[in-house]
Amino acid sequence: MRQTSDSLPTPIELRKGMNPVERKKQHPFLKSLKKHWELYLLVLPPVLYLFIFKYIPMVGVQIAFKDFSVVKGIWGSPWVGLKHFEAFFDSPNFWLLIKNTIGISFYSLLAGFPIPILLALALNEIRTGYFKKTVQMVTYAPHFISTVVMVSIIILMLSPHVGVVDRLFTLLGLPMTNFMGIPEYFKSIYVWSGVWQGMGYSSIIYIAALAGVDPSLYEAARMDGASRLKKIWHIDIPSLIPVTVIMLILSLGSIMGVGFEKIFLMQNPLNTSASEVISTYVYKVGLIGANFSFSSAVGLFNSIINLILLVLVNAISRKVSKNSLW
Repeated sequence: MRQTSDSLPTPIELRKGMNPVERKKQHPFLKSLKKHWELYLLVLPPVLYLFIFKYIPMVGVQIAFKDFSVVKGIWGSPWVGLKHFEAFFDSPNFWLLIKNTIGISFYSLLAGFPIPILLALALNEIRTGYFKKTVQMVTYAPHFISTVVMVSIIILMLSPHVGVVDRLFTLLGLPMTNFMGIPEYFKSIYVWSGVWQGMGYSSIIYIAALAGVDPSLYEAARMDGASRLKKIWHIDIPSLIPVTVIMLILSLGSIMGVGFEKIFLMQNPLNTSASEVISTYVYKVGLIGANFSFSSAVGLFNSIINLILLVLVNAISRKVSKNSLW
């Protein structure tokens, strides 16, 4: 039978080795893959990273529900259900860990969250280019100090007899104080040193948001006779609200995730009652004490609380301010 002109394959289809019927039956994803293969190739490495280092290790979560034995392995260890969770809840350290973890997290949030915003607003008002760049460099630089070096600086500054603060107290006639050995001072030392170290780097995202404000808004405000304070209040702050809400959701969603490294390095036998948090406890019990199942149960409990808080805060934000992560 002679083929009509309507059913003849196009030159493109001939080059790709397919007839029109096969082309119509092709899956939309395959069409998109062939058309935008460069973009899919670009997104492949982060997807592989998430899958290999985030999702595959989730198989090990079952250790929290077993009496894990290195000899028997994950699959061969006996199932014990919620035994390790109950042991953690009944532990005398449970409420101490919760109190310290939440206390340090909320203290860090209350002290450290607004300061980068205020710094960004202040830098946005600086008109002298050289002075502005100098301030930015000075405030950004502490972020790049390693945690070990940072803790060493704190200890040297606050050490009795040789520390700068103790020498200053001596000159003022005040008694010597071992700040790192007093539990009541630990949270403030940890939080405010973190604020100093991270405020400049954290302000970058707010400076970027302010850079996107329409200049005509400032010109209109200037023509109306608005002062700098009113321009900040009516233009800058409303422009920062969406990104501020997103950052607040992320911060509240990790309220139980106090960093391990800095707290562990600042710990000593005198301040443990104020510095022992869930992350350091998991390290001591799991790795040092070799109680892998118990430490996995504690870590899983911590992650579940963070997930619940993230979903809850995101839902409240979406309902109240119409800004959310999803």
